[in-house]
Amino acid sequence: MDWIGAGVAGGVGLLIGLFFERMRLGPAYRTKDQLIHEAKVEADNLRKTRELEIKEDLLKRKDDLNKELNKTREELRDFERKLDKREAGLSELDNQIKAKEKMLQTTQNRLAEKAKSAEAHERELEKLLKQEQEELYKISSLSKEQAADRLMTRLGHELRAEAGSQILKKEQELKENSERMAREIIGMAIQRYASTHTSETTVSTIDIPSDEVKGRIIGREGRNIRAFEQATGVDVIVDDTPGVVVVTAFDAVRREVARQSLNKLIQDGRIHPQKIEEIVRETQKEMDQTIIRSGRSGAEEAGVANLHEKLIQLMGRLSYRVSYSQNVLRHSIEVAYLTGMMAEQLGLDGNLARRCGFLHDIGKAADHEMEGGHPAIGAELLKRYGEGPEVVHAALGHHDDIRPEYIYTVLTAAADACSAARPGARRESLDRYIRRLEDLEAIAYGFPGVDQVYAVQAGREVRVIVDPKSINDREAAKLARDIAQSIEDQLTYPGEVKVVVMRETRAMGVAK
Repeated sequence: MDWIGAGVAGGVGLLIGLFFERMRLGPAYRTKDQLIHEAKVEADNLRKTRELEIKEDLLKRKDDLNKELNKTREELRDFERKLDKREAGLSELDNQIKAKEKMLQTTQNRLAEKAKSAEAHERELEKLLKQEQEELYKISSLSKEQAADRLMTRLGHELRAEAGSQILKKEQELKENSERMAREIIGMAIQRYASTHTSETTVSTIDIPSDEVKGRIIGREGRNIRAFEQATGVDVIVDDTPGVVVVTAFDAVRREVARQSLNKLIQDGRIHPQKIEEIVRETQKEMDQTIIRSGRSGAEEAGVANLHEKLIQLMGRLSYRVSYSQNVLRHSIEVAYLTGMMAEQLGLDGNLARRCGFLHDIGKAADHEMEGGHPAIGAELLKRYGEGPEVVHAALGHHDDIRPEYIYTVLTAAADACSAARPGARRESLDRYIRRLEDLEAIAYGFPGVDQVYAVQAGREVRVIVDPKSINDREAAKLARDIAQSIEDQLTYPGEVKVVVMRETRAMGVAK
């Protein structure tokens, strides 16, 4: 309490100082006794006030200390509970370990007993085998080495025969299962997908209001029709057929531009070289936009996203390209659906499969601008515009020209064959079709050593079976190249024709 006394003394000193200051200032103030009394009273009040403040501060600090103490006690109790719980868990774990150790010891004892029993049986077996070998040596009068060689030779023959039988059996089972699964997958995909199909030709007919328009289309000395054919790259046939003008071209895009341009010229009525060039340029711009819209629409329908703008344009051009009267863009969309369905049934990436199927024939949109077959052209274009290796390889190998490196290539080839071979998808003269197949087989039959020839897959493949005694493997490879060269020199055909030469020797035994 020294600091309390010091505070009180300081207050009293302050009051005394005030008192003497007032005395110094003059006698006008109160009397000495009154001043001293008032100073004492004021000092007592100050001392009491200070003592109350100090007591309140002490009580507050006491409460704070009690709270901290209670908190610390609660934390200690929590920690004590956790320790008790951990101790109980350790005790239980110790009991489990002791039980497992007991079980392990019991198991080890049993294993030791079994090992001893097994050793005893092994010794007994070795003793019996030794006795039997000695008896066999006495009976056969063979040495140990001779008997071992004869036994191993016999076992080798038996094992090889058994292994060959098992291999053939498993190969047959695998072949049957794989063919069944392939038929189910392809059949289910075709059943789930159904689309319309249309046949297209290389000729477009344009209706005219009267035959007088024909003269205006031809122009003076044929200048209008020459300007039109030069601007569009098509042939215009104006004959005696009433009310019709024919536009023909193998490029469907040029043919469509010509058809629309001629319709616009007929509606406008002003047909002269300058107007023809103006209308053709305008129609060409509209056709470019239409091609892009067709490509985007086809990609959306096939479920293929994030295509390069150039690839979209090329796919749009395929909407005006036909193969055996089958629209190539519709064919690509169909192949995309079939490839995606088969991939999903096999647990593969359906989006990637649809992308491979949709872009597999993109080379046909540029085969008149680049050299090579459409598979190689398509692969080059897809690689150039950033497509993945699976998509590039599917375009390159969808006609089985190369060994497939990805399963998506196999699925794309199967879907392409299904789309092309389904009834009504493609149209060709029956007589021409049969004659082409007969010509293919006749060319192959013209080579020596050929036993049988089959033209399959609509004339896309020729399977040649040769006599294995007269033609070996090297000669078979040369024969395939020679037949392919003869077909290329003598026949005109769409796409490519694959020649497969097969030679085999069959061995057969009959059990009686």
